[in-house]
Amino acid sequence: MIPNIKNENQISSRNHYRNIFLTGFTQIKKRKFTSGIALLLIAGIGYWGFGNLFSQNGAVRYASAQVQKGTLIVSISGSGQVSASNQLDVKPKASGEITAMYVKAGQEVRAGATLAAIDAADAQRAVRDAETALETAKLELDKALEPLDELTLLQAENSLTQAKNSKQKAEDNIKKAYEDGFNTVSGAFLELPGVMTGLDDVFFDEGDFESYQWNIDWYLNQVSLDNRDKATRYRDDVTATYNKARTAYTKNFDDYKAASRTSDNQTIEALIAKTYETTKLIAEAVKVSNNYIDFVQDDMEKYDRNIPSLLSTHQSKINSYTGTMNSNLSSLLSIQSTIKDLREASIDADTTIKERELSLAKTKEGPDDLDIRAKKITIQQKEDALMTAKQALADHYVRAPFAGVIAKVSVKKGDSASAGTAIATLVTKQKIAEVSLNEIDVAQIKVGQKATLTFDAIPNLTISGQVAEVDAVGTVSQGVVTYIVKIGFDTQDDRIKTAMSVSAAIVTEAKPDVLLVPNSALKSQGGMSYVEIPDESDMSVATANVSNAVFQNPTRQQQIEVGTANDEFTEILSGLNEGDLVVTRTIQPTAAQTTQTQQQSGGLRIPGLGGGGGGGFRGGGSIPR
Repeated sequence: MIPNIKNENQISSRNHYRNIFLTGFTQIKKRKFTSGIALLLIAGIGYWGFGNLFSQNGAVRYASAQVQKGTLIVSISGSGQVSASNQLDVKPKASGEITAMYVKAGQEVRAGATLAAIDAADAQRAVRDAETALETAKLELDKALEPLDELTLLQAENSLTQAKNSKQKAEDNIKKAYEDGFNTVSGAFLELPGVMTGLDDVFFDEGDFESYQWNIDWYLNQVSLDNRDKATRYRDDVTATYNKARTAYTKNFDDYKAASRTSDNQTIEALIAKTYETTKLIAEAVKVSNNYIDFVQDDMEKYDRNIPSLLSTHQSKINSYTGTMNSNLSSLLSIQSTIKDLREASIDADTTIKERELSLAKTKEGPDDLDIRAKKITIQQKEDALMTAKQALADHYVRAPFAGVIAKVSVKKGDSASAGTAIATLVTKQKIAEVSLNEIDVAQIKVGQKATLTFDAIPNLTISGQVAEVDAVGTVSQGVVTYIVKIGFDTQDDRIKTAMSVSAAIVTEAKPDVLLVPNSALKSQGGMSYVEIPDESDMSVATANVSNAVFQNPTRQQQIEVGTANDEFTEILSGLNEGDLVVTRTIQPTAAQTTQTQQQSGGLRIPGLGGGGGGGFRGGGSIPR
């Protein structure tokens, strides 16, 4: 039995170790499965992250900048040397009669001292006009910003009411005009039948002269053989014009009988037009008839033939028809013109009503932002104009650019001065730089402009100065014209020696507190200037990365109005606000970046896992116990 017990213990021991092994193996499998899933998740996230990062290498990137307010400085650069001479001619900036000379030769003057005065009456008037214009612009802005007052609203409402009354009056006048038009037609048809019957009696009755023929033929037979052909043409004209008038009259009379005072305006207007045309045809028939009888009478008198009294009766009757037809023609034409004018007045009244309605609505709403902005721009323009006028006035007073001694006075009171004529010669202790400029640049240089000077021999020295003199006559060398500009130093430095090389930047224009954008942001098309602006949804990306941002949406074009510019920045007059973001550079992806992106996203390897293409993973590593 003991051996059996031993065997059972051995079996039990084996089962115990077997269970331990199976439990351990199961735990290992669980850990391996869990670790595998974790690695797959890590690999997927890493793949997506790296892929997304690398894929942006193939995207278009943008650099942007903010619209900022600042001072725009426009300058012209030139180079030259420190002059050995300290003498310069003082020239006026304006032209005119010299009204006063305040210095004489040998007199010492300080910088800015007035040397002479030039007649400034026109310049003073320009300053007054500019001040008035500025004050008017400010008042207009103040008025626009005021709350709506009862009087302004009442005036706008009354203006609209007047326009509506004018419209109603025009409609009433049109209605009356059509009534008058029908009356005019009725009056015409009271007289036209008598005229047509009279013409018929005069020419197409038989037996008035001889029993066997119409009167029109009797008239022909009274003419001598020499004039018979001409008389025949007269007779044929009478017949043709009468028949044409008769046809029109018959049709027109039928239309008149079918119409009434209650007919619509279109019918009455058409009836007036037809009656006018019919009356013209009848008037032409009367005229031709009168010519025919006059011709026959003249021929009979020429040959002393007996003229029956009936001929004179016919002649008198036709003459009376002439007056009748002219009167009707005038009345019909007048009513046509009246209706046309009143219809146009009605259309004008409609336009006026629309304008007054919009004006009233705008009055109630008050000025919009664009109106206020436009008025502020107008004020800025008027301020600039006043500044220009004051500067022009100041130019009529010649001042010493530097302290020194007057060596020579070239003019006297009453002489004429011009911008190119020296009025005095000044000897100064200040150093002067002589800078050469070409004929294009020198046209923008004026005496008194500020300048910045640097020296090759003294690297860290920068001093300020101002233009003291500009050559009136240039120097030609090898076909190139150059002009010398003298710049006086504002400060003196013992390190600066005569004949040293000097570089000057002369400020020709300075605009403070203006909106500025980099020149690289500007684009143009068809004469229109514009910038590109990030989409609203991309603003945060553009702000966070101003030099290399990837946008999800296309940029949009913003039309702008530009002003003065220098080599770096351009003034923006309208279209942008301070703080707006504009695109300054578009960075296109390169072929190398695109290839790199494809290679990097095609095979991503994670330690412990095999690499593969197409986003697949292969297990190849071991998991430690």
